[in-house]
Formats: sequence, structure tokens, C-alpha cells
Amino acid sequence: MTDTIFAKIVRREIPADIVYEDDDVLAFRDLNPQAPVHVLFIPKRPIATLDDAVASDVELLGKLFLAAATYAREQGFAKDGYRTVVNTNGHGGQTVFHIHVHLLAGRQMHWPPG
Repeated sequence: MTDTIFAKIVRREIPADIVYEDDDVLAFRDLNPQAPVHVLFIPKRPIATLDDAVASDVELLGKLFLAAATYAREQGFAKDGYRTVVNTNGHGGQTVFHIHVHLLAGRQMHWPPG
């Protein structure tokens, strides 16, 4: 768990294009973007999946979403809209088992997502 690529980014063992950081959250551009803006928001304290979150994680999970919303407003695309996504486990599309919020923006999103 502590050796995920995201944990290595938090420890600065792997470079990333970091766009947001505070005491609890780190955000960086996705290497395989699915929209003109595709940023991943991760907690610095790893939680493997949303399914592994417990009641004591509520503040940290809230900070992830507030960080994404703050970034969207600061970058000027909040009014047009954006999508936040959390994939959970294999069938949910999760490939890195360190919970993360995808922020996608810069184009019209469609439903269903796929």
C-alpha cells in the first residue's frame, strides 16, 4: 500500500506536475488525460479504496472534494462545469489503490460515462 505510485509522488520519489498542495491533499495532472483538464486529487495519507474509508476519514475525504472545487474556481472553469470521479476496485475502473478524485474539465461531459 505505501509503495503505490501515488505514495511515491507524495514522498517526491517520482516526479509529477503538481498543481495543488496543502497539508493533507496533493493534486497533479494525469499522465493519460481524458479531458483538456484532468487532475488527480489524492490524500497524502493513503486510503486504498473508497470502500476502505472509515468514519474517521470523513474530514480527509471532504478535503479532497473541497480542494478540487477550489482548484476549479481558481482556474476559471467552475462556472462552465466539471466532473469529479472516484473509481473503486477493479470493476469500478480503479487501477491505483490509493484513493483519488479525478477532476475533468474543459469539454462537454456526456452521460453515461462508460
